[in-house]
Amino acid sequence: MSDVLIRKMTVVDAPGVHAVERESFATPWTLEAFVAEMTQNPNAYYLVAEAEEIIGFAGLWHIADEGHITNVAVKRATRGMGVGEALLVALIAEAKLLGLRAMTLEVRVSNTPARTLYEKLGFLYAGTRKRYYQDNNEDAAIYWLELEGDKL
Repeated sequence: MSDVLIRKMTVVDAPGVHAVERESFATPWTLEAFVAEMTQNPNAYYLVAEAEEIIGFAGLWHIADEGHITNVAVKRATRGMGVGEALLVALIAEAKLLGLRAMTLEVRVSNTPARTLYEKLGFLYAGTRKRYYQDNNEDAAIYWLELEGDKL
């Protein structure tokens, strides 16, 4: 992990981020969606993990006083090396700097590695969204992380 740089995503990174997205998700976002996030969404905040190329990314939308994690993905070849955790730790730190009160996300109920990581970082399971994923109607587990203030 020492040769991995975590930094803010720019529009130039969109093709590399899209490549990781396509490898990671059954219904990936389009390249145009990532370009729009960088150029048209003032509430979007994305980080990339870069070695010799982009090997991962994480994003959130700043909505009122909360952060909604949009996606977290790491290239298959570099999974299990702490890249996802480093991205999430950096995203949580940024959310705190933005003054956000909490962060939330949805994750496939079958995605045990991701759920384990979220729980390791303090996210708490808050319920299920039935048939959330369109590709196979899988349920999503909802997680919340309190950053400050009252309990959720």
